[in-house]
Amino acid sequence: MIKLFSRLGDSNDKELRRLQPLIDRVNELEADFERLSDEELRAKTGEFRARLKDGAALDELLPEAFAAVREAAKRTLGQRHYDVQLLGGIVLHQGKISEMRTGEGKTLVATLPLYLNALAGKGCHLATVNDYLARRDPYWMGSVYHALGVTVASIYPMQSPDEHTPARLFDPDYDSGKELDPWRHFRPISRREAYQADITYGTSSEFGFDYLRDNMVVDLRRCVQRELQYAIVDEVDNLLVDEARTPLIISGPDEEAGRLYPV
Repeated sequence: MIKLFSRLGDSNDKELRRLQPLIDRVNELEADFERLSDEELRAKTGEFRARLKDGAALDELLPEAFAAVREAAKRTLGQRHYDVQLLGGIVLHQGKISEMRTGEGKTLVATLPLYLNALAGKGCHLATVNDYLARRDPYWMGSVYHALGVTVASIYPMQSPDEHTPARLFDPDYDSGKELDPWRHFRPISRREAYQADITYGTSSEFGFDYLRDNMVVDLRRCVQRELQYAIVDEVDNLLVDEARTPLIISGPDEEAGRLYPV
């Protein structure tokens, strides 16, 4: 048994060493990206997308895309992605599980693979565990994405009777005008517009319910989601194991009961 766990540890170390050249390449690019103006940094997104259209693969763009996100975070948040966070971003891009302790910066890590995969123009999702994080994380990281010229939206459960399927888009030029509003730069948008954003954060249940509602429409033009491409699942053990035991069910009022059982 001890040998078995020892081999698992060796395998993990081997995988981390295999990814080290990518980390080194991102670090080598840091000085080059520091010299870019804000406009030149923002223009990198258009350059990356043009290279994708010309046949480049996302993996080829990874070092430069990660370097761009790191620089944007330094300028907007005053936070720099550490090597271990770059490593976490690479693992998430590869569709694997990245285990990180509380306080290691998971929210910042997610910006790396989300930006990289958003370059394809097909949308990316981040499914989180509650409606607070579904709003806090895109609002907190919104300035990073905005500096790079990509849009980020949030979908979350109804908070008041006035909101049916609430959605917000991070927009620094928008101001709700409410002094105590923690989300002053979140502009209200339709649920369809939220899915048209480059990156969409939301609760797992809202993504699921939108999928169910889209499969119930009689007119495809009323669908809100587009073709699924890439998603990150936050707290994957909770969402795919614990929460998975609770099914998502859409129900409506029974229109027949009144006629079948008159009082």
